Amino acid sequence: MESGQGRIKPSKRRTIVRSVLALGLALACVSAVKREDFKTCSQSGFCARNRAYADIAKETPQWASPFQLNPSSLRLHKGVLTGDLINVQEDKQPSDKPALAFELHLLDTDAARVRINERNPIHPRYDGVQDTVLIKPYGHATEESYQKLGKDENGVLTIQYGAQNQNTVRISSAPFKIEFLVNGVPTVLLNDEGLLRFERLRKKEEPKVEEEGEKQGEEANSDPLVEQNAGGNEIEIAIEKSDLEKKLEENLWEEKFKEFTDSKPRGPESFGMDITFSGINHVYGIPEHASSLSLKATRGPDAPYTDPYRLYNLDVFEYEGDNPMALYGSVPFMLGHSKNSTAAVFWMNAAETWIDVEKSPEDKTGGILSWIKSKKTAQSAATKTHWISEAGVLDLFVFLGPTHRDIFRQYASLVGTTALPQAFSIAYHQCRWNYNNQQDVAEVDAGFDEHDIPYDVLWLDIEHTNGKRYFTWDEAKFPNPTEMQESLSTKGRKMVTIIDPHIKKDGDYHVSKEGAELDVYIKNKDGSSDFDGWCWPGSSQWIDFYNPKARDWWASQFSYDKYIGSTKSLFTWNDMNEPSVFSGPEITIPKDVIHYGNVEHRNVHNLYGTMFHSATAQGLTHRNETNQRPFVLSRAFFAGTQRFGAIWTGDNVASWEHLELASPMLLTIGLSGIPFSGADVGGFFGSPDAELLTRWYQAGIYYPFFRAHAHLDSKRREPWLFGEPYTTQIREAIRTRYTLLPFWYTLFQEASVEGTPIIRPMFTVFPEDEAVFGMDDQYMVGDAILVKPVVKSAVVQSNVYFAGKEKWFDIKDYSVEQGPGFKDIDSPADKIPVYQRAGTIVPKRERPRRSSKAMENDPFTLVVALDSKGEASGRLYLDDGESFNYEKGDYILTEFKVSNGVLSSRKVESATASGESSFTEKAGGLRIERLVILGATAPLKKVTVGDRTVQVNCSLVGGSYVCTVKEPQVTIGKDFDLSFA
Repeated sequence: MESGQGRIKPSKRRTIVRSVLALGLALACVSAVKREDFKTCSQSGFCARNRAYADIAKETPQWASPFQLNPSSLRLHKGVLTGDLINVQEDKQPSDKPALAFELHLLDTDAARVRINERNPIHPRYDGVQDTVLIKPYGHATEESYQKLGKDENGVLTIQYGAQNQNTVRISSAPFKIEFLVNGVPTVLLNDEGLLRFERLRKKEEPKVEEEGEKQGEEANSDPLVEQNAGGNEIEIAIEKSDLEKKLEENLWEEKFKEFTDSKPRGPESFGMDITFSGINHVYGIPEHASSLSLKATRGPDAPYTDPYRLYNLDVFEYEGDNPMALYGSVPFMLGHSKNSTAAVFWMNAAETWIDVEKSPEDKTGGILSWIKSKKTAQSAATKTHWISEAGVLDLFVFLGPTHRDIFRQYASLVGTTALPQAFSIAYHQCRWNYNNQQDVAEVDAGFDEHDIPYDVLWLDIEHTNGKRYFTWDEAKFPNPTEMQESLSTKGRKMVTIIDPHIKKDGDYHVSKEGAELDVYIKNKDGSSDFDGWCWPGSSQWIDFYNPKARDWWASQFSYDKYIGSTKSLFTWNDMNEPSVFSGPEITIPKDVIHYGNVEHRNVHNLYGTMFHSATAQGLTHRNETNQRPFVLSRAFFAGTQRFGAIWTGDNVASWEHLELASPMLLTIGLSGIPFSGADVGGFFGSPDAELLTRWYQAGIYYPFFRAHAHLDSKRREPWLFGEPYTTQIREAIRTRYTLLPFWYTLFQEASVEGTPIIRPMFTVFPEDEAVFGMDDQYMVGDAILVKPVVKSAVVQSNVYFAGKEKWFDIKDYSVEQGPGFKDIDSPADKIPVYQRAGTIVPKRERPRRSSKAMENDPFTLVVALDSKGEASGRLYLDDGESFNYEKGDYILTEFKVSNGVLSSRKVESATASGESSFTEKAGGLRIERLVILGATAPLKKVTVGDRTVQVNCSLVGGSYVCTVKEPQVTIGKDFDLSFA
């Protein structure tokens, strides 16, 4: 494969040959990830320089940051503190270099923002990430909500802020440091280790021509020190630079990796800073990595990793587990948690970024000695992180909670919440690379009906197109795509086709031709010629989604008159959007290509996939006059992706290791603001055996996005192909997902409003239980359901941790476990441990159907799990599942509560509703056909609704009673009170 640098114009024959070679290379990669294709920190110039700076700081006694704030420059006005930040090592005062611009913003959400940028640089540093990521201008804290407490004798400025005046920020001028405190306790510290470093833009110096007699060799790597001799004369003493000091000057301009050269025309422009989570030993977030939920150390004694966590969207085939290397998506959000505090940061930068993590252990001495130490030194535990970005500006948000929900709300107020999806999209999806033809599609669809297995969506990969030309069909394989989609639609089912951002270079292909005429492709580094690289179609060009004209044009391609053969039941899959470029460095696009507005790609790389995702969602929204919500799945992602659709964890492997990895990966992604995510059930590469596939389905039904997918070379694995008992076990798993769809849809509505994750790490539900802080092999769905996947072969018993002091009820047989503590739970081949938490109410629909659409008029079951006080609560959300009418208040949201022997149902009125609609009138009449009450200490003898007595049957299960109330004759649209005794 040849390099994608420059423009290549091969003949058609050569194009075909090279397309085959590109495909062959891609398929060859499936045997294992090729680590040599991807950089380590030492191979990334700016990462190596900043890491060397950190090493110098660590090795230097009494190290202090050279950055200082000019105290006389500080101004606080309307919630914004501004000032001049000076590097005293570089800038001799007075200096012809303008100081760096420092800003601290206090927001009306109790969050804070810190920005550092150059004043009057020789080129403007890219500062456009905020225009894409932030959903709207935020409000600053009012002058009444903060108080400037003045400066102390050391020049430390203190400001108190927050709704309850609970937060304090202390700004030290010399050396520069910022401390964020909650109720007087230091929580987030900026530049506490003195690692702030800012490479100013500069002109490239031409190499000096050495004349005879001038210093050469080692003396060229030395700095002169001027001293006076005994006679008073000045002499120069050459001080040789250390190896670390030399690293600070490496790869400043052109940089090579393998056969590729990054021209770096603007030179070095990286920056880094340390962020310390004080009193906190567990930090989470910064997806995407195939690693644990609680981030592992990359620095310090016994650090499990030697490289930092990398954020740089890449197409990594068959990725390795337990590794900090970059994958398909990047979200520079990190949350720290301890028993006493919770805090988070969002490093808003879309360039390549690396994060080192170093942990200071908690004091384990215990007893009175530990208590005395804690009084003398605040909190000994700390996690020190070092953030390094290649370009842009330093732009950081700090969230101090104090609770997880506060942080999710604060973060979501900036980057947005997940879009409320169409109801079908949270059901089961069946995918493969590729279903061969229209007949194959019909047979797979019929197979689900024949085996009585529900599903909602059938997917087509790249082979459905005419020669990898997106928005087309292979007419020999799919002669009547409209008829195919309508056949699925009659059963309430949908179809998804893949559409990638690379456009086959072909003058006879209408999309390629229009793109060239409108000039919407990414440019080479010269800024004028179109970039040409290699991907699935062969010679390809990439849409520049930073061009507003390109976004609108792309969106228009989804209209029914342009995407011939598409219908309203056809939706979209955006793959390869890191972007993946087979001929490029690290299998992606070169950093020095140019986007609209003369923006270098290095500044926006991690946002490219999100821009593509956004434009596609826009197209699916605008194609309809029926107000239909879009569904778009994306592989690449960044902060804000959640506003446009779902994502998945990419090309995983049919192995027990990758089944195990899925849980921490999805928990991390959800914690970072993108709750609608999933992993390919069964593994993309390879062929799972029946046990692995069954266990993956049992786990996958608890992923927010639930899709099975398989590679071209893997054996067919539709849910019935392994025969019994596996067909029955998989059917039962998928049906369980469908019975819980009302619960899932209610959680999605909550996420769309509050920014909460849908599947949640145990520590977010039990924030004071230290036993769960590092736990990622079990998790919660909402706050109600505990899931423990089986991720090893031949396992028939699982060690489950039951947190809290309440009971937990098996969702199948209602057997009871008491928390807190670990217990070995049977995990036979047909089930995994799944428990409902006492104190919760879970809505279900229990009638088996072929699709979620076929369930929309079915009645509900409420499973009421009473806590030790005899109380429980839950919600049910319902709308038409398709349109945006919910934004006008056209929905039903009902709250259920049990207290003092009464189950009450109250409709939560919408602030935007304009009266009862046809939907709320119809759906409000849907009845609750059954109540299952768990945890009663005695059998219920009487159940009444108003003046009616309703039949109840109770049985003893594991020390408490399970009572079933059939046909209480109540509906979800009317308030009611049901009494039981």
